[in-house]
Amino acid sequence: MSTINTKDFKFDGSRKLADFPTKIENNFAEDELKKQFKQTRKALSELQDKMYAHNKYSVLICLQGMDTSGKDSLIREVFKDFNARGVVVHSFKTPNSTELEHDYLWRHYIALPEKGKFAVFNRTHYENVLVTRVHPEYILNENLPGIESVEAIPKHFWEKRYEQIVNFENHIAQNGTIVLKFFLNLSKEEQRQRLLRRLEKPKHNWKFSPGDLKERKLWEDYLNYYGEAIEATSKKKAPWFVVPADDKELARYIVLQTIYDVLLKYKDIKFPELDDKVQENLSFYRTELENEK
Repeated sequence: MSTINTKDFKFDGSRKLADFPTKIENNFAEDELKKQFKQTRKALSELQDKMYAHNKYSVLICLQGMDTSGKDSLIREVFKDFNARGVVVHSFKTPNSTELEHDYLWRHYIALPEKGKFAVFNRTHYENVLVTRVHPEYILNENLPGIESVEAIPKHFWEKRYEQIVNFENHIAQNGTIVLKFFLNLSKEEQRQRLLRRLEKPKHNWKFSPGDLKERKLWEDYLNYYGEAIEATSKKKAPWFVVPADDKELARYIVLQTIYDVLLKYKDIKFPELDDKVQENLSFYRTELENEK
């Protein structure tokens, strides 16, 4: 049986983002990966049921990656066995007028998971140090004091944002939210192939936008800022995992197994015990129900 050590994908500062592969050897025998995936997915859903009853922790899963890196299909497959009440997915797009009337973290705060539940951020608060970094003119939409032009953005602006994001994640972690962040590390060539498939398959045409090609020309800028952001914000309480994403099935398994491995470390997650008086009278309640006509 093949195994994957999920610690291999954890960003601990010993390597740069560019040192992480976009593809690794798939040593699983035929159908073995699918079998292990289904087993782990079922085990995670059972653990989530226990977490829901325990009602002390929540889990925030953050997914980032270049366009076509497989975020949507990963969410669909990884959380397929979850009870619908146990997971909520938020896809953050361009901030709307209401969201722009608040600070950039506001819309993420109000989407945080309740105790006992999972929230998946499909694109996250990191867009505010990625897309806005590549396109700094977007910052002007936030109507920030003292910033009337791109040239007026101070040099320390982005470092301050990293600090604010780390503080945000520390705050929610200290209050019971388990934070796990995944960068789906896709190669430029694999993206090209996936974009071509979008054009070739009518049912996927709707996903294609000419803007995809414009952003693709900024590939190196995005990677550079991803590397900087991940390096500045991968902390013990909110680690980044850099997942090779050229192979979609393997990427999904790595994310699934990572979530499961981390949650297994929380030994205090268990079903609540019945009140002593209720426990003592279980046979009485059973008899009462059985004698109903």
